[in-house]
Amino acid sequence: MTARTIDGKAIAAWVRADVATAVKALPGQPALAVVLVGDDPASHVYVSSKAKQTIEAGMRSVEVRLPANTAEGDLIQKVRELSADPSVDGILVQLPLPKHIDEAAVLACVDPAKDVDGLTEASAGKLVLGKPGLRPCTPVGCVILAKTERPDLSGANVVVIGRSILVGKPAALLFLEQNATVTLAHSKTRDLKMVCRGADILVAAVGRPEMVRGDWIRPGAIVIDVGTNRVPAPEKGEGKTKLVGDVAFSEALQVAAAVSPSPGGVGPMTIACLLRNTVLAACARRGWAVPDMLAAG
Repeated sequence: MTARTIDGKAIAAWVRADVATAVKALPGQPALAVVLVGDDPASHVYVSSKAKQTIEAGMRSVEVRLPANTAEGDLIQKVRELSADPSVDGILVQLPLPKHIDEAAVLACVDPAKDVDGLTEASAGKLVLGKPGLRPCTPVGCVILAKTERPDLSGANVVVIGRSILVGKPAALLFLEQNATVTLAHSKTRDLKMVCRGADILVAAVGRPEMVRGDWIRPGAIVIDVGTNRVPAPEKGEGKTKLVGDVAFSEALQVAAAVSPSPGGVGPMTIACLLRNTVLAACARRGWAVPDMLAAG
């Protein structure tokens, strides 16, 4: 039996459609500001995609593009201006930043009420304490993908590989909110392969190409692959590369019940959840009622 491929693009389109419907029901137009520093081609493509999808959802897109040599103080000042701007509901600082800039110092200047990426200390604290707040987009996307295969996660054994503050830790906490039993595994976990084989839902967010092999997966498990790794692709020609996930996809298909591909799985969900967070932030800031299609999610 071959596993189902979890279509992140289709599910993300469904989330974006809900967001667009929600925006039409609001008394005003939410605005998302994205700050990009430098000339990284991948980041420019990603930011352009965010802006396009923001506009398609009926929201206002604010793009701030700064040169790679921008001083840290100048960037912080720009983020503070956006935080103080009452017309802006969400702020996202595109990472990574140039090496001369302290990412933590910049993120600390984002108004937590506008922290649509869920990366400030205030947002992280609310997640840990179980208080309402803006949750990190990629981990939220992981939960949504898992729930399309298993709507009730209560009692599910979830193993998250990777303990980063961007994905691993918040993903573990979000699955806990769904009443799952969660193991947060990492490079120092003893007998990692056997830990993974105990998972009903396996989330790979470790950043190592195809580390999770087929024999790491319990038959019938749901596998969510967060990894995006660029590796050589000699079959495409000399010097060519390709993107692969943290999971050996073809092997996982022979064992699991459902597997999210990479690319095409979690990635599209990240932007969709960013748009969703922008609407939620606007409602909280402006005292608007959260539209039903987002309140239920």
